[in-house]
Amino acid sequence: MLSPYGLDIIESCFTCKLRADRLFCDLPAGALQSFESIKYATAYPKGAVLFVEGQAPRGIYVLCKGRVKLSICSTDGKTLILKVAEPGEVLGLSASVSGKAYELTAETLDPCQVNFVKREDFLRFLKEHGEACLRVAEQLSEKYNSACHEIRSLGLSHSAAEKLAKLLLDWTAKNGEAAKVEPRLKLALTHEEIAQMIGTSRETVTRLFADLKKRQIVQAKGSTLLIRNKAALKQIASAS
Repeated sequence: MLSPYGLDIIESCFTCKLRADRLFCDLPAGALQSFESIKYATAYPKGAVLFVEGQAPRGIYVLCKGRVKLSICSTDGKTLILKVAEPGEVLGLSASVSGKAYELTAETLDPCQVNFVKREDFLRFLKEHGEACLRVAEQLSEKYNSACHEIRSLGLSHSAAEKLAKLLLDWTAKNGEAAKVEPRLKLALTHEEIAQMIGTSRETVTRLFADLKKRQIVQAKGSTLLIRNKAALKQIASAS
């Protein structure tokens, strides 16, 4: 079914061509059928807010297509982007299990398809299906380890240049480009959003990219960033 946002909506997990070894995509047939009966497939435009930091948990959001920005906001209005969620990820999982408020704000970066499951239905589903419950525990553990990695990588960095270099290298690893001599990255975020990911200003990010280009460490071709000198970028990332 084609949505108003140009998405080819996947109605059933059983017929989805994108099924992979993800949290709720590869469950045993019985558990998957139960999950099918409690989920609601919804399409969202770019810029839609799924839930807000501090809001009581309504349920989980399984991201099927598109990307979602996960951020936190300080009392003085500063925003820090913690992660950009990709298809297959489950949003609001920790809050829905614990019953505590959502820790983050989730906003779509693209038109997205999201499968929503109400909290009460989700908790009942976990009680009835042990394997799904185990996978949720594994997912929460992975999220904890990922959060520790992000804190270590960005929080302990001494400069904005070091943080940016680490972020670019992390992206190459996630995109399967790390082993290449000259990795390529598709920069889907603005300088403002990148600044929010490393805790600095847009002006600083623009200046850092200009410096990397001047030193021929990176080269920009439209929205594609070519890392021409990976060794130099690694040296910046390990400056501390």
